[in-house]
Amino acid sequence: MRILPLEVCTSVSVCLLILAGCASQGGAIDTDPNRTFQDDVKSAKQYDHPGMLDPSKATEQAPATYKVKLNTTKGDMVIQVNRDWSPNGADRFYNLVKIGYFKDVVFFRAVPNFMVQFGIHGDPAVNAKWKEANIKDDAGKEGVSNDVGYLTFAKTGRPNSRSTQFFINIGNNGRLDSMGFTPIGKVVEGMDNFMKLNTEYGENKPADQPGFQSKGNAYILGEYPNLDVIKSAQIIPSK
Repeated sequence: MRILPLEVCTSVSVCLLILAGCASQGGAIDTDPNRTFQDDVKSAKQYDHPGMLDPSKATEQAPATYKVKLNTTKGDMVIQVNRDWSPNGADRFYNLVKIGYFKDVVFFRAVPNFMVQFGIHGDPAVNAKWKEANIKDDAGKEGVSNDVGYLTFAKTGRPNSRSTQFFINIGNNGRLDSMGFTPIGKVVEGMDNFMKLNTEYGENKPADQPGFQSKGNAYILGEYPNLDVIKSAQIIPSK
């Protein structure tokens, strides 16, 4: 995701979303400071689903409604996604979950009373393939707002800039509704776990963004070692 420089932002709240961020924790994640980009490129070849390194192979249409369970370092959370809220966004999230994208993915930016953000992959080779795999904007659904617990794509100020980064609203951020931040779903189970996500670091430093994308979890966790992690994500089979 291209990040707009701070000076071009016209409001504090929009700047916070556009600047994305960084942070995390998790025992199974490799945080070796000597790990190189070449090491991560080699590890990327081990992925089972070809869509991890080729976004064109992850383009299924999502069901009208589906649920995703996030297993995190604070416990499980279930998000219900409604495709009619944001069809392109719902399809992208569905495919990312199906290919296993969210394994060991950090809640890299967590701002009290605002939002928690995730979606930068721990492997730089995967980020390189997905960061420009943008989807078209959705108009959003009338009456659906960025309220507490709602899941929304992060994006830049440019049209059609949504890719793999999301945020879950901690506070009522209805002011974002008219700025193109269209929710795709909401937390329906595990809200108590969601509200426990670590926000001790607040806003990330803008200068960290290049490191997050190019060095992955080793860099993120080195800078912000105590933030929480999505250990895995899976679509809950419909009954």
